[in-house]
Amino acid sequence: MRNGLEVVLFNVGNTLLFPNWQRILTPLHEKRVRPDIEQLRSIERRTKREFDDQVTTGKVDRGFWWMFYGHLLEETGKADADLQTALTRNTQVSANWDQIRPGTREALDKIGSKYRIGVISNADGKIANVLTFCGICDCFLSVTDSGNVGHEKPHPAIFSAALEAMKIDAEKALYVGDLYSVDYVGATKSGMKAVLMDVSGAYRERGLPRVETLEELERHLEV
Repeated sequence: MRNGLEVVLFNVGNTLLFPNWQRILTPLHEKRVRPDIEQLRSIERRTKREFDDQVTTGKVDRGFWWMFYGHLLEETGKADADLQTALTRNTQVSANWDQIRPGTREALDKIGSKYRIGVISNADGKIANVLTFCGICDCFLSVTDSGNVGHEKPHPAIFSAALEAMKIDAEKALYVGDLYSVDYVGATKSGMKAVLMDVSGAYRERGLPRVETLEELERHLEV
């Protein structure tokens, strides 16, 4: 295999599957507030930078999505802790991540014809069900879900569990995820190579290995 890689492991959220905003944002829609995708992506970029900085300095007060919705509610003039909690909880339900980009199955089939592929996801123990619903679970040889493992990324235990499931040494595996401090740092500290799936463009100016589509990842793997 090129680059000595034998295995490619994927994050799910914002990498393979994307939020069902219509469902997740129902509490906000009930208040007649409907942010568009550009506003959501702008807040995602801002939150990723802030969250990464907090993780790096060890000053994380809350999770990524709590921070994300804090910014969203401030921008929309609806700041409210109960609403922020409800939106965060909705986002943590695996079933609410059921939006799949056209061509995902085809791209995974191509990558899977050259590498053994699997999943590592911070989820609620049910991410395999969502992957099945979206028609791509059978692409993967293993699905490592933090809800089952008992550790979330960037903890090394979840990466170790996935590598053990794939029966592969860390240096022969690549991880693809969307959040620098959780996915990229977690994977590289575990001895793996890593690439960011940067659909929102949060890391365009950071000089990090990044792609914005699975098709771009295919080309990256051929270099």
